[in-house]
Amino acid sequence: MPRAAVLGTGLIGASIGIALRRLGWSVVGWDPDPAALQTAATVGALDEMADGAAEAEPADLIVLAGPPAAIEKTLEALETDALVTDVAGVKTPMVAAGAHLRRYVGGHPLAGRETSGPGGASGSLFQGATWVLTTDNADPASLSELTELVASLGAIPLHLSAVQHDEAVAAISHLPQVLASALVNRVARDPGALDLAAGGFRDLTRIALSSPGWWPDVLVENREPLAVMLRELGGDLLAWADLLDDQNREQIGAALLSARAARSSLTAPVTSIGVVLEDRPGEIARVGHALEVSGVDLRDLQLRHATHGGGGVLTLSVRAAELDLLTTTLEAEGFDLI
Repeated sequence: MPRAAVLGTGLIGASIGIALRRLGWSVVGWDPDPAALQTAATVGALDEMADGAAEAEPADLIVLAGPPAAIEKTLEALETDALVTDVAGVKTPMVAAGAHLRRYVGGHPLAGRETSGPGGASGSLFQGATWVLTTDNADPASLSELTELVASLGAIPLHLSAVQHDEAVAAISHLPQVLASALVNRVARDPGALDLAAGGFRDLTRIALSSPGWWPDVLVENREPLAVMLRELGGDLLAWADLLDDQNREQIGAALLSARAARSSLTAPVTSIGVVLEDRPGEIARVGHALEVSGVDLRDLQLRHATHGGGGVLTLSVRAAELDLLTTTLEAEGFDLI
């Protein structure tokens, strides 16, 4: 039975432990927080709990899943012949710290939840998620082995250099996190404004719900590309302000259309329908029954809660050719549609 040591048993580390155990691995874990370690064991992420990081070895695979600063420090001091990887959201400093290791391959699973901690861990967390593996100084056999393992966890492995990774996540992960936080903080300064916030604002700022956790570490570690993009975006926003001052409807419309086209390219062509949910038990079950009866291919769904919870609108996205069938089935189930 292959043996893995997971150092850091938060959401990601514990989820990796659960997934590995499903594949027949024996998993030993360690975390500086005894409560997190115990919870990871309780949710089925571990076969053993180590008393310290050093006691987790020997192992065939070592997964470093702590905060970025802790991962970097551990990599610098680590001496092992085991296959080593990590899950840090910034890769350039990790690759430098692990350069002396013969079998180190940097990793970053692009998966997570708004809540942190092992209590929310799931072995299915990585299903369909991109999992970056760094190519810098990577031994080909180790890279191949880890690629196969990541794919067996349900993820989609992607090979990038550390610099390519850091520039990409600055744009698609770190920049949105800063923007969502800045936007919420800005709006919160206006008395009563948040009371008017509806679906669009909530969708745009959902990631501001993320626990701060490792975010300060990640943002600071990746500060160079992120700061460049923030300043560039600042210039873009100033250009928008100029268009508004000039009342330039034509260019404003062109900018909106361009953004719409780019955003549409991220998803397959679908048509959406809104289902009004009442504040009562069984509403989601009724929607599920309608989906089962209709047999449509559900492509996406989003739930917009009422302002203070209870009820709301569930938006279902399906192929255009299936919209009429779903509409008829939902109406037969007694739902109001928008």
